[in-house]
Amino acid sequence: MYSLLIVDDEPIVRTGIKNLIDYDSLNITQVLEAVNGLQALEAVKSNSIDIVLADINMPKMNGLDFARSAKQHNKDIIIVLVTGYDYFDYAVSALRYGVDEYLLKPVSKSDIEKVLRQMIEKIEDRKVKSEIESIAKDSDNEAGTDGEYKAQIEEIIENKLAESDFSLSVLSGEINLSTGYLSRIIKQYFGVPFRDYVMKLRIDKAKILLLSSNMKIYEISESLGFEDPNYFSAMFKKATGYSPNGYRKHIKND
Repeated sequence: MYSLLIVDDEPIVRTGIKNLIDYDSLNITQVLEAVNGLQALEAVKSNSIDIVLADINMPKMNGLDFARSAKQHNKDIIIVLVTGYDYFDYAVSALRYGVDEYLLKPVSKSDIEKVLRQMIEKIEDRKVKSEIESIAKDSDNEAGTDGEYKAQIEEIIENKLAESDFSLSVLSGEINLSTGYLSRIIKQYFGVPFRDYVMKLRIDKAKILLLSSNMKIYEISESLGFEDPNYFSAMFKKATGYSPNGYRKHIKND
């Protein structure tokens, strides 16, 4: 069972979100509301809240300050910021300060349900990770060294996203770990298999390039390690619901 805090200064927006979502299917049993950042922070401090869905442009305390304070109080709280295109760069930078995800306006029922489902999966993966780490502390096996590799894995993946032949076996060679063991700790730390994690990073970078540059689709595809622009377009549409050009037009025209 999970709890959700919706933060927006417009009552019609909060009501709309509350009425849109099928909470039973997501196992969300408590839904709270706040009208500004300060009220949201008080709610976080006085309630056990799992996920916050907040407008980035909040009165009295902006989204980034709220995220920092909320994470200081509860490092495991999940924060999703809803932003317009004008605040897109701000939302992307907020990811570096503990924000877990962002949604670009206008948001639909499917957008919200999809991100909530992903965040709930993230919470559940954390629980599994915690159990694994607890067991690892009581053993002398290889699992006890998992935490030593996380930063190294992230750095190598980030540096090799543009390489079309980058694979789990390439990564294992870089770190000198078996592919089986590496596959397990990647799933443990990032919540998804290696291929899915790399694809998500590439799609996220593609979104930024589509909105912040005039690069052609095949140029973006090539810069992110896709040999076939058609495959890139298919994967992008699967992840976002839009073709790359459609995404660029949709966001910039709204």
